[in-house]
Amino acid sequence: MALFAGRISRLFWQIAAAQVAISAKIRQSQAGESLHRGRHRCQAKLLRVQSSRVAHNPPLPNHVTTMSTDQPSELSQTQRLLELAAVFLRLGMTAFGGPAAHIAMMDQEVVTRRRWMSREKLLDLLGITHLIPGPNSTELAIHIGYERAGWRGLLVAGSCFILPAMLIVWVLAALYQRYQTVPQMTWLLYGIKPVIIAVVLQALWKLGRKAVKDLPTLLTGLAAVAGFFLGVNELLLLLLGGIAVLLWRTWRSGSANLSGALLLLAQSGGATAVSPAALSTASWGSVFLVFLKIGSVLYGSGYVLLAFLQRDLVERHQWLTSQQLLDAVAIGQVTPGPVFTTATFVGYLLAGNAGAVAATLGIFLPAFGLVWLINPWVTRLRQMRWTSGLLDGINAASLGLMAGVSTVLAQTALVDGLTVAVAILSAVAVLRFQINSAGLVLAGGAVGLLSQML
Repeated sequence: MALFAGRISRLFWQIAAAQVAISAKIRQSQAGESLHRGRHRCQAKLLRVQSSRVAHNPPLPNHVTTMSTDQPSELSQTQRLLELAAVFLRLGMTAFGGPAAHIAMMDQEVVTRRRWMSREKLLDLLGITHLIPGPNSTELAIHIGYERAGWRGLLVAGSCFILPAMLIVWVLAALYQRYQTVPQMTWLLYGIKPVIIAVVLQALWKLGRKAVKDLPTLLTGLAAVAGFFLGVNELLLLLLGGIAVLLWRTWRSGSANLSGALLLLAQSGGATAVSPAALSTASWGSVFLVFLKIGSVLYGSGYVLLAFLQRDLVERHQWLTSQQLLDAVAIGQVTPGPVFTTATFVGYLLAGNAGAVAATLGIFLPAFGLVWLINPWVTRLRQMRWTSGLLDGINAASLGLMAGVSTVLAQTALVDGLTVAVAILSAVAVLRFQINSAGLVLAGGAVGLLSQML
């Protein structure tokens, strides 16, 4: 056992050294690209100055003018889209552990490593995602894409985050329908879950320093943790936390205008039925409508999705058995990316390849539309006094819920001495050496494989 632990420790530090070397090469490459762009801008300016000095001569050809003005902006937009695609494809393939882990990995990649936005901005976007239905981590990815490259970035970031998980689940669904069994991949999660705990703790530490701005936000976060363990509805905790901080700051400022403080308290998470009677067979069109309804009204984590599927697909429409639904849940546990890609698995069982596509589009489409409508208002909401207090309270409550989820994950991940050692080594790697979480996830998977073989 001691020899095995020594091998694992050496494996981690070798991966850490490799990650540091890769990061240095990336920074060197980015510096070279920045120097190249600077030279290109200088050349463009020189061309414009020379053209103004020789205005009496015939004008430059059209293609020269276009090259000096339009190409840089088009190139910049293309580069941003390619960067978004690369980042979220990698996250979609390595983001195990549910929404809390996804958010932690996005914070590390977008804020710490690439500095695309401030941590305060990321917190505001996260707070907004909790107020609208749909998968929170996927909506955060879509927000980041919109902030980075407009509506094209919205489509690229969201699609690339969803696509890897969708394809993996699609293949597993085809295997399941043929063999009627779920692949045994517990060894993979055995090594990955402790790494995810370390990544989430790093995000909690960094996000918490920005979210906890004063005593009311600290108390709101602690109250959200307590409410989580007491089983209080997540949306209710977020709204109460936002309203509490808003009322406190309004009272301290001496303002008499409290109108608009109690907004959005009507929705508490339940969905009304669209179909009054059970349908005999499932077509791809009916599958799309069922999952479109679920994606439009579902609040909370991906696990709340299970209650909707049980009620709609097992009890009302009788399209699935309870055992098939449990197997779909198991598939969602062993695959990276959004838990909502369980819809891909269910859609394939109901209507084949067309059903897999229809279910995935139906459940994620509302998220793209809602983010596109709401994102332009985020900055204005932050600038307004009463909505700023509301956002601060929601952000603090969100971190409290994230802390509560992390404790539950830790109880299932840290099951013996080896998993505790992996978690500690991972925490040192991310907190002390700023190692990229994707590499650590792969290392955790290698640890799980070695533990299975030995």
